[in-house]
Amino acid sequence: MKTPIRSSLLFLTVTSVFVVNLAWSQSSISGRYAVVESSSAYADAIARARADVEVLMEAGAPGVSIAVGVDDELVWAEGFGFADVENAVPVTTQTKFRVGSVSKTMTSIALGILYEEGMIDLDMPIQQYVPGFPVKEKGTVTTRLLASHRAGIRHYLPDMSDNYVQEHYDDVIDALEIFADDPLLAVPGDEYSYSSHGYNLLSAVLQEASGVEFLTLMRERVFSPLKLIETVADHTDYIVTGRAAPYALRDGRLINAPFVDNSYKWAGGGFISTPSDLVKFGFGVFHSGILKEETIDLLLSPPLLPNGTVAEQNYGLGWMTFSEEGPWVGHTGGSVGGNTLFTMNPNEGVVVAVVCNLSGCLGSNPDLRSIGNYFLE
Repeated sequence: MKTPIRSSLLFLTVTSVFVVNLAWSQSSISGRYAVVESSSAYADAIARARADVEVLMEAGAPGVSIAVGVDDELVWAEGFGFADVENAVPVTTQTKFRVGSVSKTMTSIALGILYEEGMIDLDMPIQQYVPGFPVKEKGTVTTRLLASHRAGIRHYLPDMSDNYVQEHYDDVIDALEIFADDPLLAVPGDEYSYSSHGYNLLSAVLQEASGVEFLTLMRERVFSPLKLIETVADHTDYIVTGRAAPYALRDGRLINAPFVDNSYKWAGGGFISTPSDLVKFGFGVFHSGILKEETIDLLLSPPLLPNGTVAEQNYGLGWMTFSEEGPWVGHTGGSVGGNTLFTMNPNEGVVVAVVCNLSGCLGSNPDLRSIGNYFLE
């Protein structure tokens, strides 16, 4: 019998508990940190959610962090396990994790802003913005089709080699070389086919349409207005305070994840953040006025395919709808050495974010999406 991957050191759940009674607005952040006592209005919900996180820890997660917000307040944030196993560095609420494809929801907000300002026509050929991208034989690729994964741009190669890129790209335009010459998978608009590379192309569109380098655009137009001070690009050539070490499994053993340089896919999966910042992001999208309500509806609404069906994953323009009853919206994120769930019920004012520093970690508990409902009871 194999030895469990979680050693006695990992078996000890080190928690760093900070619960912020924090009201956010566009102009200010105020509040204080306090430990949640048993008398908390959400004590039962938190206990149930902790049990769900413990399932992940029992399955071998090195570290997990979770945050929940209700009615514009962060009511719970807690870290479990280790951000760095070898050095026994505990996860805290300040630990930054790779959020993977949750980056797409952030990119979609930049798209919404440029759309409202008339800088982008969603239905013009992308060559209007990125003239160097090849025209495709199967049809016209547009910004709307890129954002809804209907452009026919391929996802990662079957061997996943282009998910383990080690080359650094200084410009999102340069990174397009990875897939620019590949044929489309389908006639644009005909099918839904999830593609992180499609979002990398979208970042080039946003950059060229705005005239602002993509990461600068995200910092100035999305992260800064929403006060996302812990959300940054996962630069391998910078020291990033509080960044979790990424891990993977090999033959049931915990190992350091392979080195990757995510500069080729900032928009599709290259940001790191904390669950508390993701909660702030959720509330900011819906309550800060960063976008008009009709633009938010545009981003959330899954388009119909030519056969009359809704796109898989109920995917809009950067956002998934997780439930037809509610609804819960957001995104999941899988990255090399990371896994994320970000979900929000805009009608009930609840946001949940769970992150882990292990590839595929959250799959060990399919009930995680129920956590938000605990805070509605």
